[in-house]
Amino acid sequence: MTEPEFDAAGVRIRRMLRSLTRAGHVLVRDGQLVLMTSYGSEIDSAPVEHVRLSGYGVRDQVLATLGRNRYVLRFGLGHREGLINAVRTARAKAAAERGVLGQ
Repeated sequence: MTEPEFDAAGVRIRRMLRSLTRAGHVLVRDGQLVLMTSYGSEIDSAPVEHVRLSGYGVRDQVLATLGRNRYVLRFGLGHREGLINAVRTARAKAAAERGVLGQ
């Protein structure tokens, strides 16, 4: 297992109106976005190619769509932009690897 490109703890994770954890963990690692509980159990994960992130109107929140599941992620200061950049970088890296393998 490699070092994660993004790692944020203390993230409030909700699946729309239902709170899943108040101190969750969000990782971008090996081309995957992983949502975990505070106890380390995986809530959901998806390859970054199948993840859609959008601003949620509030500065520290992101609406993350993993496959067909939507989650509201509430970060501390500065982590929102870090997640967006990490997913963007992981997508570019995955696309470059596919390009090299496809030749």
